[in-house]
Amino acid sequence: MAGLFAHTLRPALLAASRVERLRRAADRSALTRRVVRRFVPGDSLDEVVEVVVALRDSGRYISSDYLGENVTDADDAADTVRAYLGLLDALGRRDDCAFDGVRPLEVSVKLSALGQALDRDGQKVALENARTICERAQAIGAWVTVDAEDHTTTDSTLSISGDLRVDFPWLGTVLQAYLRRTHGDCAELASQGARVRLCKGAYDEPASVAYRDTADVTDSYLRCLRVLFAGGGYPMVASHDPAIIAAVPALASEFGCDAYEYQMLYGIRDAEQRRLAATGNAVRVYVPFGTQWYGYFMRRLAERPANLAFFVRALSART
Repeated sequence: MAGLFAHTLRPALLAASRVERLRRAADRSALTRRVVRRFVPGDSLDEVVEVVVALRDSGRYISSDYLGENVTDADDAADTVRAYLGLLDALGRRDDCAFDGVRPLEVSVKLSALGQALDRDGQKVALENARTICERAQAIGAWVTVDAEDHTTTDSTLSISGDLRVDFPWLGTVLQAYLRRTHGDCAELASQGARVRLCKGAYDEPASVAYRDTADVTDSYLRCLRVLFAGGGYPMVASHDPAIIAAVPALASEFGCDAYEYQMLYGIRDAEQRRLAATGNAVRVYVPFGTQWYGYFMRRLAERPANLAFFVRALSART
């Protein structure tokens, strides 16, 4: 079953995530939208803030993401910036901002939603838009992490992140363990003392640039994680894989690293999130919101068989 999922179902789901006709059909389906709430708690700012309050009350940290990507219009990119500023203002009204150390509240941004893909000066536009968000985050005592997208954007994303870290050294960067280059990128960022969120990877990448076998991806993740724990940065272990979670305490002990955190997605392994937090670990939950949920939702279905099974059970219950 694992082989069928990895080699057949996962590529099909990722391909479907890019089909506009399927996106429109999913958006019209009341059942699909109800199931989506498992992973995306709401469309509006008020809805996501309500979830943030509940998660913080349970002892977990937050990284919130306003959904959207591959923006090709400067006005749309500006709208995304305004949405993030509104989110940060809402988060800033909470009492747990402005920590001197680990900041409980964070936003995650995709540079392609900030104009990176614009035909003219896309990288410059994305940099300035991201800078505006970072300035507001700095003012209210939150963090910003720059998300990873498909491999064609990696060089641009790392370049923009590096520019931002000059003024915002707390900026986080996401690396994807399934990319063959990531071991070297981890070493580079760890040497700079950067915050790095390491995830397995959620896009359908060619074998020339990415590991395709599940076991190879896990092996790459553990090798990259070792580099991060050995370095001088702040590792963020973004995984739901029990084998990876179980490996963390030994790595922390071996390298004397006590500044790190676990990260998991909203709606996935909630009991494990609570267990880790209850035993004194820093646990951050990635909480997306907004109306542009289709691509994100499809990547979550493609991420692990349990997510797809949940969706299938929900569909079956209505037939």
